[in-house]
Amino acid sequence: MKLNDISKKIIGAAIEVHRELGPGLLESTYERALEHELGLRGISCQAQVLLPLKYKDLEIPDAYRLDLLVEKSVIVELKTVQSILPIHQAQLLTYLRTSNKSLGLLINFHAELLRDGIKRMVNDYQE
Repeated sequence: MKLNDISKKIIGAAIEVHRELGPGLLESTYERALEHELGLRGISCQAQVLLPLKYKDLEIPDAYRLDLLVEKSVIVELKTVQSILPIHQAQLLTYLRTSNKSLGLLINFHAELLRDGIKRMVNDYQE
């Protein structure tokens, strides 16, 4: 499946979760619900994936924790904040660079309309 297709499916599933649950819940609730919704749609998804980091000669095996890794190719970072800040975008870009992934979605479930809370980010994107 192409990255753009995966991205569309993730967004569709996230909209369904938001439609059912609405804003105002904990990030972990949306994470579990989205993971379940993706599974119902036949899309593979891993939650809380540990991402290692190498600093000089030090290996830190659990330096980062990805909220969701979909189809082993798209990183999904979930938030429940008033608004997405530059630091949230920087966090996702760091995850993309560190994991050598091309595409990530930053999804803020606190938005009244979920489409207003979605930010698509790329790192050396190649379809």
